[in-house]
Amino acid sequence: MSTKKCVLAYSGGLDTSVILGWLQDQGYEVHAVYVDLGQPCEDRDAIMQKARDCGAASAKLIDVREELCRDFAFPVLAWQAKYEQIYLLGTSIARPLISKVCLQVAREVGAVAYAHGATGKGNDQCRFQLAAEALDPTVEIIAPWRIKAFRDAFPGRTELIAYCAEKNIPVKASTAKPYSSDENVLHISYEAGELEELDVNGVELVEFGMGVSPQEAPDESESVTIGFESGVPTTLNGQTVNALEMVERLNDIGGRNGIGRIDMIENRFVGMKSRGVYESPGMTILYDALMYVEQLTMDRDLMHLRDRLAPEVAEMVYYGFWYTPKMDALMSFIKQAQAIVTGEVTLKLYKGNISVDSRSSPNSLYDAEIATMEGGGSYNQDDAEGFLRIQGLPSRVQGTVTPRKY
Repeated sequence: MSTKKCVLAYSGGLDTSVILGWLQDQGYEVHAVYVDLGQPCEDRDAIMQKARDCGAASAKLIDVREELCRDFAFPVLAWQAKYEQIYLLGTSIARPLISKVCLQVAREVGAVAYAHGATGKGNDQCRFQLAAEALDPTVEIIAPWRIKAFRDAFPGRTELIAYCAEKNIPVKASTAKPYSSDENVLHISYEAGELEELDVNGVELVEFGMGVSPQEAPDESESVTIGFESGVPTTLNGQTVNALEMVERLNDIGGRNGIGRIDMIENRFVGMKSRGVYESPGMTILYDALMYVEQLTMDRDLMHLRDRLAPEVAEMVYYGFWYTPKMDALMSFIKQAQAIVTGEVTLKLYKGNISVDSRSSPNSLYDAEIATMEGGGSYNQDDAEGFLRIQGLPSRVQGTVTPRKY
């Protein structure tokens, strides 16, 4: 009888190191996949070697940083999608890509199962599984934290560390931070631990990894110029850059100016409220920059329709419904909607704030002659009389039939 093969989304941390061993104990041949999303991490070669030393049949590191920015983050940016008004979805965006990469490896090695270390309480289990099952409806999902036998064996950190000692799995002996974090090139999220107490100031507790606080930022503003072609950011300070370079450089620029920190109570897909602290300096700048180019170029009714749909897109990304016909259609819509959104904007960054300095577009719909408050121009104010009589007709009829008290 052949051994069942499994791919494991592997980070090299305590949880996935234990899961790697535990899956082997259950009789699986495990293929470890480290998906490089630009997370600041230890030596990647060392992580791969650790997986092999701990019995992985193979260990692959797959760099998808450019794809993450280009094909996942930038389409969400084009939607101006923010979950519950402020969260830029940095973790959510990455999860369907991780599942895709893991399933690609599963196909290569002939694995039937896909394992991950997400808990049964959070959103990531939903994102991993919904993406994986959409791509391969036959895949077997192994989520050890949803398996009672695993939770009974490892009720806490002490048992996880003891298992590693027994199996000679190297773990870094370090003082646990008072919160947990998840990193990629788009953002870093911080949650759990002391952040579960609402009387704790999240942005003061967290040691942010991507920049300084607004208070520590320079006393002089910094200007940055971003160019867009059909809604896609393509130039930075006059230089053509790829998607990854755009995000990384703006992370540096925004980070040193204290841009992009939020602290929120959010509604998880599984039903509970949770508290998250996030930093996303580069993407925060891009959201504002694109908005200013859209203001010049995008038709009013089209923009308002996009704005009504954007919360729906944010919710789908947050919940994990990336590979769905509805999302496919929405992505086709936004590509068409952004076709005309080409232009350049200069922003000023100052102690956590972003202001617009100048903007221009070859497709600008702004006509100073029409908009001017001065006399003359091509707008005839007499026309407004008939416009308002027609607009007000339903209200006049309604007011006659059912008068309002005032």
